[in-house]
Amino acid sequence: MKLKTLAFVLCFSLFSAVYAQEVKAPKFGKGILNLTGEDNSWSMRLGARIQMLSIYDWSNEDGHLVNPQSNILIRRARIKMDGFAFSPKFKYKIELGLSNRDIAGASIYTRNTPRYILDAVVKWNFYENFTLWAGQTKLPGNVERVISSANLQMVDRSILNSTFNIDRDMGIQLRHHTNLGENFIMREIVSVAQGEGRNVVTGNIGGYQYTGRLELLPFGLFENKGDYTGGDLSREKTPKLMIAASYDYNNNAVKTRSNQGSYMETDNGLYETNITTFFADLMFKYKGFSVMAEYADRNADDPFARNSDGSLTGDVVQIGNGFNLQGGYLFKNNWEVSTRYSNVELDQAVTGKEEQNQYTLGLSKYIVGHKLKVQTDISYMDIANVNDQLMWRLQLDVHF
Repeated sequence: MKLKTLAFVLCFSLFSAVYAQEVKAPKFGKGILNLTGEDNSWSMRLGARIQMLSIYDWSNEDGHLVNPQSNILIRRARIKMDGFAFSPKFKYKIELGLSNRDIAGASIYTRNTPRYILDAVVKWNFYENFTLWAGQTKLPGNVERVISSANLQMVDRSILNSTFNIDRDMGIQLRHHTNLGENFIMREIVSVAQGEGRNVVTGNIGGYQYTGRLELLPFGLFENKGDYTGGDLSREKTPKLMIAASYDYNNNAVKTRSNQGSYMETDNGLYETNITTFFADLMFKYKGFSVMAEYADRNADDPFARNSDGSLTGDVVQIGNGFNLQGGYLFKNNWEVSTRYSNVELDQAVTGKEEQNQYTLGLSKYIVGHKLKVQTDISYMDIANVNDQLMWRLQLDVHF
């Protein structure tokens, strides 16, 4: 199936090139092909990227590192197409994931097939500052999740994100921005989605998922969309700040982490309960210095999945809260030192899981910004009543 997908993309690109008025050879990192229709009624940019990752883990037993493990993998391998159709006010984005990590998670609700599609969304700027999104894409949750994995400050996202994020889903989003002063900008996002995550093909299960996000930028826009990019690669000449909050309500959710996690199965179908998730975050950048902070909290009406007779199934909603603080400084030679502290505290009475604290120190070399970079980090995981863990990672990211 992977070869068929790649063949389709390449054939489509070549076919488009034949009928395009202009084929540009862009600079490295600006896409493989930039195509424009003969009458300027459409455009398409084709890009690709790959992340090669090495991971080494140890357990800490009485001050000794034991049980070494290693893993070398293609963390991400993706193809992306974006542009406009008919009018620059009608944009689209398609992103396909080809690595095993990208396509994993098949179930009876996804027809037990690999999940190639990450994003397939159209964006219609139908009136002034209003834009309507429709399709499958990231929901407006925590800032760390919405930042592309190609633009991260460290090798990968935090344990807060892996525990609480609401990722992608199928639905619609209405986006708007307002100028409250000379520099002060407010952005609002409202989303309605199916609530089961990406690539579900069996129709809506349970209720729908409703998400709202409010973003305040008191000092104006960041350079090069730096509010959703890791590190201060633009070296902001004046302080830039984004303060934001998101609230997510998943009506009759059927998974252990809202629209993520595993399905909660009972003797009479899927267990349903209302799940809420709250995020508060900020991004600050100034002259190479950057700070990102996040807070997450998840609750459920009844976190215990039950059979028809009231007995517990063993599945529970992963309720609790987390905090993430991350910062770094980019030197003029494009080396960056970064650090991160992450805490996840799930409700132990419900989940049976201990509190986790992770401390990370990172080092990045940006050769061509985020398009070509080498990153490494070392993390120490402190888990209550469990052996602590040490992890070292090294990653190469190439983005055409």
